[in-house]
Amino acid sequence: MTSADGVPARPARHHPGTARHLLTLADLTAADLDRLVERGCAIAAQVRAGDPALAATLRGRVAGVYFTRTSTRTRTAFSSAALRLGAGLIAYGPGDLQLNTGETIEDTGRVLSGMLDVLVVRTAGPVAEMAALAAQRRMAVVNAMSAEEHPTQALADLTTLRARFGALPGLRVLYVGEGNNTATALSLALTRYPGTELHLRTPPGYGLPPAIALKAKEYGAVGGALLVERHDMAQLPQRIDAVYTTRWQTTGTTKPDPDWRAVFAPFQVDETLMDRYPDALFLHDLPAHRGEEVSAGVLDGPRSVAFEQAENKLYSAMAVLERAAGGAGW
Repeated sequence: MTSADGVPARPARHHPGTARHLLTLADLTAADLDRLVERGCAIAAQVRAGDPALAATLRGRVAGVYFTRTSTRTRTAFSSAALRLGAGLIAYGPGDLQLNTGETIEDTGRVLSGMLDVLVVRTAGPVAEMAALAAQRRMAVVNAMSAEEHPTQALADLTTLRARFGALPGLRVLYVGEGNNTATALSLALTRYPGTELHLRTPPGYGLPPAIALKAKEYGAVGGALLVERHDMAQLPQRIDAVYTTRWQTTGTTKPDPDWRAVFAPFQVDETLMDRYPDALFLHDLPAHRGEEVSAGVLDGPRSVAFEQAENKLYSAMAVLERAAGGAGW
């Protein structure tokens, strides 16, 4: 195709009317959340079948991956997802952008939005920083972890649960450990499904942020989902489908209490706890410290789906990129 003066015309960049950011799961309707989970499960089947159509989904798009913190699963998942969907990929480390020399976040977002279709960001900072990058309408911004919430982890979690149980409504999950960004995301996600139960056992002083607990309970009230949080291991629920824990020392954070390990010790997931629920699966977002939040026998045991859960990060990342970059069907 050429212009009127005979110069080859540049292909038009894809620009959705409004960039489909994913800064928090509160950005999604319940229908969009479920659609992403279903799409993740469908993509898993397509990848395993070697479906060549996936490689054309985001052809011509360019994704940026900006990680200021260490990452194995999430960075690899989004990088691999972009490449498998046919998108170009640009990776930035913590010292690569002019943010380090004083350029504002807003200016950085405006500049990158003229060159990228989607920017995947992982920091230990607040979601507000990502919102500043998202203060433009051309480039979608995806929260691949922030201090408050890890939304793409929850999508991988729900994809795993759906693949294993066939459906999410009515599932009962016991989460044991700190009310961190993983717990926040799980709370905002699972309570969108009718009849689900999320029982949290968090150490004293390390529970869910009150605003998140309130929001999750508001979601639950719509479809009859239940969220219960206690700060001890007494009065555990009788029936549970999945037990979930995370590393006690979350990436990029420290605990002010020097004796925090003693506070967390009763909240280890071990064989005794799992024996209460002989049919329950075990989930962990990884990396894991065997002997701390989970015993080796549980993590490496036959009911653990932690490494399947890690693989599902790829498929859910592909679904997220399809939505963010305006792939077919979105």
